[in-house]
Formats: sequence, structure tokens, C-alpha cells
Amino acid sequence: MAVTETRVLPAAFIEAGGKTFLNQLSKASGQYGAADLSKSFGQDFVAQMDPLQLEAMKQATAGIGSYEPFLQAAQAATGPGAYKDYMSPYQQEVIDTTLQEYDLQAQKGLGSIAQNAIGAGAFGGAREGVAQAEYMTGSDRNRAALQAQLLGQGFGQAQQAAAQQYGQQMGLATGQQGLQGRQISGLAALGASAQGQKQADLSAEQQLAQQQLMQPLTAAQSYGSGVTQLIAGYPGQTTQQMSPNAPTPSGMQTGLSTASTLAGIYGALR
Repeated sequence: MAVTETRVLPAAFIEAGGKTFLNQLSKASGQYGAADLSKSFGQDFVAQMDPLQLEAMKQATAGIGSYEPFLQAAQAATGPGAYKDYMSPYQQEVIDTTLQEYDLQAQKGLGSIAQNAIGAGAFGGAREGVAQAEYMTGSDRNRAALQAQLLGQGFGQAQQAAAQQYGQQMGLATGQQGLQGRQISGLAALGASAQGQKQADLSAEQQLAQQQLMQPLTAAQSYGSGVTQLIAGYPGQTTQQMSPNAPTPSGMQTGLSTASTLAGIYGALR
């Protein structure tokens, strides 16, 4: 009795394509495994700080405590004895001159009392002495009040000058910090912009390097996907092996087999 063995095999061109895909995939995988990943990953693709950013950090570090001289000057303008440094060097001269003029005018007042006593016939008498004593008492009181007024004015002016000095020094400290802060902020902003542009360039280079690294593997995978789709859409070829004593297929059977094969090819192409 004849024994028939039936096999379903892919078309020859599909089998050749599958072998090509496996070869390409094996080669691409080996290249990817042996590749130097530092050329597409790592710190080389991270933008370093821009020189402007470094300068901003340098100025910020150097500016820490830069307000202290102004603060010390402001503190020197406070306290109970701070006014002494702001007293006018000409104040005593002004007081002395004013009091000398006052004494001169007071002497003229004594002369008037003597003239009045002479006119009243009481020159050298008790009435003249009482009048002079009362006049001198009032004059001395007025002289002390005038001196106190002059001293008070000088003290008030010195205090005002000390307070003004305090405000100016505190303003300088605040202004110095503000100006320095704006300068540092400007440098930092410009540096960040430059760093961002550099990072964008490095990211583009990294993407290109990664695409170049993956390109052989991606191409092999795309090729294999096409081969897989072709295998799914193209029917396999059926082959039969019969023993030498088996009957030979008729012409009609051979024609039907050929037509089936051509129909399969046409369907795959469509």
C-alpha cells in the first residue's frame, strides 16, 4: 500500500525573506549590545552652568554681609551720646558771642538806672541800689535762659543730624542690597536663557545619537514586520511525497493545484 506524506511549506521567497530578517536582527542586536552608550547617554548631554550664572553666584557669595559697614555707621548714630559727634564746632563760639552782646546791652541798662536816680535826686541811695539789684536779677535770669536756649538748639540740631545719618546709612544698606540683587537676578536670568538654549542643542544631538544607535535594529524590526504580514497573507505550499508505487496525479488535478497557487499569490498582492 502506498504511503503519502503531506507538508505545508512557505513559499521560497518568503523563506528567504525570513532568513534575511533573522540575520539582520541578529547583527543589529549585536551592534546594539556592543555599542558605547556614553555616546548617546550621560553627562555629556547635560548643559553646564553658563558663565553668567557662575558670575551671578560669585557676586551673590561676595555680597553676603556687604551691608555691614552701613549698618555699623547707622548704629554709631544711635544711643544717648550719639549727638556729641554731630554738635557744631562753632556752637560755643556762637554762645560766647551772643552772651557777650547780651552783657553789653545789660550794662547799658544799668546806666539808665543811674541816670534815672540822678534825675530823681536819689543817686547812690537805697532806691537806686534796689533798682540795680532787681535789674541784675532779671538780667541774670534772662541771660541763663538765653544760654539754655542756645544749648538746647545745638542739642536738637545734633540729634536731628544723628537721626539723619542713621536714616541715610540704613537707606544705603537697603539700596546696596537692592541694586546688587537686581544685578544678580539679571545675570542669572541671562545665564539661564543661554543654558536653556545649550540644553536644547544637546538634547537634539542626543536624540540624533539615539536614533543612529537604534536605526539598524529599527530597520530590522520593520523588515521583520513586513515579512510577518506577508506570511500571514500568503498561503503555504502543500507538497506531497508518495511511494514509487503510488498512482500519478491526473492532468486535471495538476491544473487545479496550479490554479490554487496562482489565486493565493493574487490574493496576497491585493
